[in-house]
Amino acid sequence: MVDPSLSGQTSNNIWKNKCELMKIGYPCINQSLGKKTISTFRLSSYSEEKLIKAVSYNLSVLKEILSYNIQYSLLFFRISSDIIPFASHPICKFDWKTYFKKDLLRLGQMVNEKKIRISMHPDQFVVLNSPNKEVVKNGIREINYQTAFLDAMKLDNSAKIQIHVGGTYSDKISSSDRFIKNYNTLLSVEARSRVVIENDDQRFSLKDCLVIHDRANVPILLDVFHHECLNDGHSIQNAISDAGNTWKKDKDGVMMMDYSNQEPNFRRGKHADTLDVIKFNRFLLTTMDSGYDLMLEIKDKERSAIRARHILDQLA
Repeated sequence: MVDPSLSGQTSNNIWKNKCELMKIGYPCINQSLGKKTISTFRLSSYSEEKLIKAVSYNLSVLKEILSYNIQYSLLFFRISSDIIPFASHPICKFDWKTYFKKDLLRLGQMVNEKKIRISMHPDQFVVLNSPNKEVVKNGIREINYQTAFLDAMKLDNSAKIQIHVGGTYSDKISSSDRFIKNYNTLLSVEARSRVVIENDDQRFSLKDCLVIHDRANVPILLDVFHHECLNDGHSIQNAISDAGNTWKKDKDGVMMMDYSNQEPNFRRGKHADTLDVIKFNRFLLTTMDSGYDLMLEIKDKERSAIRARHILDQLA
């Protein structure tokens, strides 16, 4: 909470400012725009013609989603990894960056002018700590593609690519060492400026990620729901503080966090279908002083994000 030693008026102004600065968003797909979802196709039917058609469609949908988000003050969005289908696969020789240069620049201008925060999240096959060198190679290609996509939009380094540390392979220490080595030696400077790691709910807790940060200097994106599942006794307030200290605000922007709730009567770790507004309100009241942008990983996407934004506006 705000420092009680501050005057009432000053305290209220600080709180209002924090509420107004926070960006809230959702990942990848807007369910309110009808059937407009990411277009892709099977690898077996790959052709440049199909790629161009799919990317043209995907970029037009992205523009519609961003316009929708601006209307509802949802200024944080995670772009789908499939926006350029098979871009990281060896089969793709097409120079999509040149072909779609103007489109990407226009989208980037829209993002920058409206101060929208952007992130991307590679699929589960991106595992930098795998003992299998081919798996690591494929993961590097995917990160390089997503880095190139964000670069092509002319977004600064506050646009991040979040990945998990990976598997433990029966030896968490060796697996962490492998991640650190591959992160430091195989990723380009440009990629390292965008990559952040996320704590997960079964293998690598925030504490584990902090150990990796100490040796690789990679920012940590705190997943609040995962932290509830695996936390080593860290309170959420301490977790936000520790994760936040891994971000350099002048180059990384304010810290990003993921947020969800447990879906009732399902296995532990299942993301909620819709926002629990009581829990969310309580979460904001106990953590807002930290300063962060929040990605809602909740099944009904923009619907919950709009409710969350409304709750935040009421607090202001």
